[in-house]
Formats: sequence, structure tokens, C-alpha cells
Amino acid sequence: MTKPMLRLLIADGNDRDGRAKRAEAVGQTTSQAFAAVVADLAPEAACTLLNPADAETVRGADFEGFDGMVLTGSTLRLAEDGPAVRRQLDLMRAALEAGLPVFGSCWGMQVAAAVAGGDVGANPRGPEYGFARRIAPSEEATAHPLLAGRGPAWDAPAIHLDAVIGAPPGARVLAANAVLDVQAMEIRYGGGLFWGTQYHPETDLDELAAMLRLSAENVVAAGLAADQAAVEAYAQEVADLADDDGPARRRRAWRLGIGTDVLESGQRRREIGNFLKALSTARGLEWPERDRVAR
Repeated sequence: MTKPMLRLLIADGNDRDGRAKRAEAVGQTTSQAFAAVVADLAPEAACTLLNPADAETVRGADFEGFDGMVLTGSTLRLAEDGPAVRRQLDLMRAALEAGLPVFGSCWGMQVAAAVAGGDVGANPRGPEYGFARRIAPSEEATAHPLLAGRGPAWDAPAIHLDAVIGAPPGARVLAANAVLDVQAMEIRYGGGLFWGTQYHPETDLDELAAMLRLSAENVVAAGLAADQAAVEAYAQEVADLADDDGPARRRRAWRLGIGTDVLESGQRRREIGNFLKALSTARGLEWPERDRVAR
């Protein structure tokens, strides 16, 4: 049997209750959905799923069996603290100190930022529900491989109250938009390297619709919708984008202001594909020694 080119540890950011709600709404947990995206982008990859919120974790030498790690989104908040949160901070710290390349979206990036000394909390400009709009690369992102293939601006699925509101010392902020100054970031910590996004490149449109429904109360509380019926109507429009591929889809996409950066899965998943590509090349995640941040 040939050895898989990539061996990935995919850590689900949700606790037991969050995983159950996600599975009921979508039919699979967040880590299972992420593994499915990885399988589509890199069929040769072998994924091991982990639930660190439940004290299921790995440390030290155990990381040697993996080429990289992913920490998914979550319904948890760092300000809530508690064992489920602290276990994931410990996992991220251990992975980076072991020299593992890590990718994280939303919660995953918040956890990495907190470990490296950044500031995470409620975004003073408000949450993003549905799509993060007009994300643009920073000067730090010039030729950065995480954003390879992205244009001068793009939209992406997004669901978050909290965000990285202060980047860790020495981190590279790679993208921002009018709502949030840190939409994508690179962090050096210990011997490890983290790439991440606040938005969700892994999230398909039917999943996004389900997440909007689960977040309906928060969407209304944020003043983005008049009531939960309005959230349901918007979520249904997003879900219909996933089900249709004809003229009706083009009209619906126009009405929602959605372009190919969201509609085409290859573009929507661009950062994940770039991370996997970097893992599969010998020096894909290496920067010159002078760019490393001393810890």
C-alpha cells in the first residue's frame, strides 16, 4: 500500500453540544465537513479527526505522525473560558511548539492568535453573518502563497461575532475589509507556522444556509435582519444557490451580490487548496530565516 502524501489532523472546534447541533442541521460535524473538502482537493490525503474540547488531544511526539493540522470553526468563544476552550489553546500551542504547520478558519485563527499573544474579542465594527465582503490583500500579502489565485478583492462565507482585533507581535496580517482589520494572517510561534482566515473558505453554500439558521437570534440581535423570518428567507436564498445551476441561479446571485469567488468551489476554497499544496512541497511553508519571529 502506498503511503499517503499528506497526513492531516483535523481538530473540531466545537464541544459535544455544538457538534450535535451542527450534525443535526447539516448532517455532519464541522470536522467531517472539513475532511470532505480536503478529500475533494487532495484525494491522497489521510485525515484523522479529533475532538479536543472533549479532552481528546495529542501532544509532543504524537504530532510526528502528521504533516499538518487544521482547527475548525466553533460556536465557543474565548471569553467564555472553561475546559473546552483551554484544551484547544493547549492543543494549538503544543502543535506549533512541535513545529507543525497549522491552518485555521474563524475560531481556529482566534485560538492561534490568542496563543501567540494577540487580542481576540467582539469586533467593535460588528459581526459578519453570511458573507465577508470586499476582502483585500494587505501589503504584507504580496506574493504570499496562502492567497495565491485571489484577485484584488473577494467575498467569502463568514459567520462570527468575535474576531482577532489585535494581531500577535510579529504576525503578518494578510487581508482585511471594511468590517475587520484581520481577515487572514500568518503567525510564527515556536517552530510552527500558522495560516488562517476569519472567513470560512471550507463552507459550502448549503452549510452556510444552515449556519445562518442556527445563528438567527444573533443575526437579529445584531440588527442585520428584522426578525427570524427574514433570516430564514435570506438563508433559503443562499441554500437555493447551492441547488440550482441555471438562469435562476445567476439571477439569485445577482440579487445577493455574489460572484464566482463564492459560487465556484475551487475559488471559494482557495486558501485551503493553497495550504494543502504548500504541505505537499518540501519548502512550501518556509520563509527565509530572517523573516522568522523569535519566541
